[in-house]
Amino acid sequence: MQHRGEIVERAIRQSGYPISEIARKLGKSRRWMYLMFDNSQVDLESIISIGKIIHHDFSNEIKELNQINTHSFSEPESGYNKQTKEYWKNKYLKLLENYNELLKRNNPEKD
Repeated sequence: MQHRGEIVERAIRQSGYPISEIARKLGKSRRWMYLMFDNSQVDLESIISIGKIIHHDFSNEIKELNQINTHSFSEPESGYNKQTKEYWKNKYLKLLENYNELLKRNNPEKD
């Protein structure tokens, strides 16, 4: 069985990229990075993110990456468009309405 953490650690050390910088870009701590190196089953999304940072393709070392579409983890090229913003705005407003309705049902004396 492949030890994903060791594979990632080896690639990071060979890249010369500082571990603290990778952790910062991932929004994680250095401690998280070192614990990840000890984890034999690091999630594929983290591996792909690290690969993008250090410019390393892990698909040769980690067989499972060949079975998934790595483009599904990539960031959108154009960012949010108007339809996407409208979708999330409407979703937020509906959630807010549901929340307010729930508050009214649980606290009827405050009407």
